[in-house]
Amino acid sequence: MCGICHPVEFARGFGLLVCMTTSDDGSIAVLLDIDGTLVDSNYLHIDAWDRAFVTVGHPVEAWRIHRAIGMDSGKLVQRLLGDDAAEVAEEVQAAHSRLYREMAERLRVIAGARELLQELSRRRHVVVLATSAPEDELAILRDLLDVEEAIEYVTSSEDVSVAKPDPGIIEIALERASMPARRAVMIGDSVWDIEAAARSGVTSIGVRTGGYGAHELLQAGASAVYDDVAHLLAELDDSPISRG
Repeated sequence: MCGICHPVEFARGFGLLVCMTTSDDGSIAVLLDIDGTLVDSNYLHIDAWDRAFVTVGHPVEAWRIHRAIGMDSGKLVQRLLGDDAAEVAEEVQAAHSRLYREMAERLRVIAGARELLQELSRRRHVVVLATSAPEDELAILRDLLDVEEAIEYVTSSEDVSVAKPDPGIIEIALERASMPARRAVMIGDSVWDIEAAARSGVTSIGVRTGGYGAHELLQAGASAVYDDVAHLLAELDDSPISRG
């Protein structure tokens, strides 16, 4: 019998039944993406990629970059440049990293992010930052979040060779949390987060702060969609994270 089993309906009538097995005390592993989910960074990434592609002589329309944000950087370059990717992949990725770091002072924590992490920890859920961000970027994001006491485990690009939508980072997060997929939920802002969770058998929740619409996130497999993590926090008791 499921520890959590209740109907959820969001985004203009999309309804489904969310079932999740919890431990005896109701705790689960809550895996959270950072970029675009907890920190307002996606549009800085778009700007950095935009200028990086220009730097290597292969300009790409910003809207196309946006549609690829959240996926593995190597796959992003391949998706956007096609046959030209192999020639400039290392150069454009290095340029993106440098340009992004130069804009770090413009990063802001998304409203409700710290409070959500603290509340999840207070409820004795296992909080995992499930990200494939490079270690230097991750350090900046963690310092900005400034809520280390609520975080139990963290992943980074050091842990996998290919990032989302490949499920590897989700599987590493589950291993570190010592939780099976049926006792976990992933919170992310992109369809790539949702697809990676689905490939790992993990229930997922979408937030719209990455620029993806509710319909897209639901079609990718999200069990529910919220405007942002503050909205999720306000409705936490009725969310797929709820103990029931």
